[in-house]
Amino acid sequence: MLRANNPARETGATLPSVSRRLSFSGLQARESYLLAALFVLMLVALFAPAMPASAWHIPQFVDTRTWLGVPNAGDVLSNLAFLAMGIWGLVKLRASRDAPAGAGCLFVGLILTCIGSCFYHLAPDAPQRLVADRLGMAVAFAGFLGIAADERISARAGRAVVVLVTVAGLLAAWVAYENLTPWVVVQFGGMALAVGLALTRPRPGALGVPLGGVMFFYVLAKLFELGDETIFEATGHIVSGHTLKHLAAALAAWPVIRTLRKS
Repeated sequence: MLRANNPARETGATLPSVSRRLSFSGLQARESYLLAALFVLMLVALFAPAMPASAWHIPQFVDTRTWLGVPNAGDVLSNLAFLAMGIWGLVKLRASRDAPAGAGCLFVGLILTCIGSCFYHLAPDAPQRLVADRLGMAVAFAGFLGIAADERISARAGRAVVVLVTVAGLLAAWVAYENLTPWVVVQFGGMALAVGLALTRPRPGALGVPLGGVMFFYVLAKLFELGDETIFEATGHIVSGHTLKHLAAALAAWPVIRTLRKS
């Protein structure tokens, strides 16, 4: 005797697998930890005491020489390294068969950093120009954190971090003219998060971007920045520490670029 099919039973057999594929509620343990860390950083940025812009040390760049009509030529023209690495990265990315989330954001951010930093260093005494300098840095930093999250946690975590940190970084750069606290949280809290991710075991299927190499060049750039005048005097006024900072910071993209594989 034939029995009619039971639509309810058939639907019940198929819906669970579909819902599992579409559900975003099943967070992995690492994703939960990342979400908690981002939530804590957001609370600090929003509710920590405001830091006025005057509290931030405004550096006095030692190399103010003009070359070919360009004022502060060393600190301005060295930004072309960001442009070169950004374009090289985008070309490699276009030919790559797979890339971590955030790679494109990193390379675009480097190009924006070149534009913003050039604009700032042409007249560094105008503090409002710092906004343009920080906007590009925020995009590039969001790209790097997205790569770190993709490599160590999951692809969807990487994509989420790119979006969240880009928005947070741009807002922090914009309000830094009056309140530096969000920018400090994005910069130093974000780097602490990157260190934590770098110390985490890579996830299966990760591309293998050497996060430590990226951070090495970042730390080197910071050391050059702190030794601006010392390096200028030690090299007989050939090059300043801040000029070398730009070159080292641009090289931070090299470990990512060399990891991208051709399609």
